[in-house]
Parts: sequence; C-alpha cells; structure tokens
Amino acid sequence: MNHPVTCDPRNHAYKNGKTFEDCKAEARRVTSQLAEEIVKNEAGEVSWNKILEATDHDELVYKLTLKYLREKGYDIGYNKNPRVKVDIFSNTNCK
Repeated sequence: MNHPVTCDPRNHAYKNGKTFEDCKAEARRVTSQLAEEIVKNEAGEVSWNKILEATDHDELVYKLTLKYLREKGYDIGYNKNPRVKVDIFSNTNCK
C-alpha cells in the first residue's frame, strides 16, 4: 500500500525542491565564502543578517551554515550578540 520512496524521510523536499544533501552542500559552499569574508573583513566578523542574505533566507541552509562555521572554530554569537567572528580563545587558526 505505502510506496517505500514516498515514505522515505530522506527524500523530503525542502525549499525550492532541494533535498537535505543539496542543502548541506549549499551550506558548505556558503560557509567557505563567509569564512573568507570574515578573514578579509577589517572587523573580523559578519552579522547574522548577512548570513541570512547569503543563504537566500533558507532556514535550513542558514542553520547548517552556522553549524559549519562553529565547527570551523568561529564564535557564532547568540541573540544579544548576533555576529560571527573568529573565536580567539579556542582557535586562532580557523580553517
């Protein structure tokens, strides 16, 4: 009765028909771009709004991008400090 492909949660379509794997790949691409921008930026940081714009307001890609930036050693901030910057205390050489 139930078709296995339609019940498979891995085939769920996200914004613009992307799969979860597509979203992860896009988030990794955006993370690389933002990491370069943070290093080049004189202030050494980018705002959460900039990340939201870079991810085309895609919530899943946005959250994955923040996750990947944290994995790379960046301080992703919190609601009272919505900025991503190099975390000088834990990792001085971000990848």
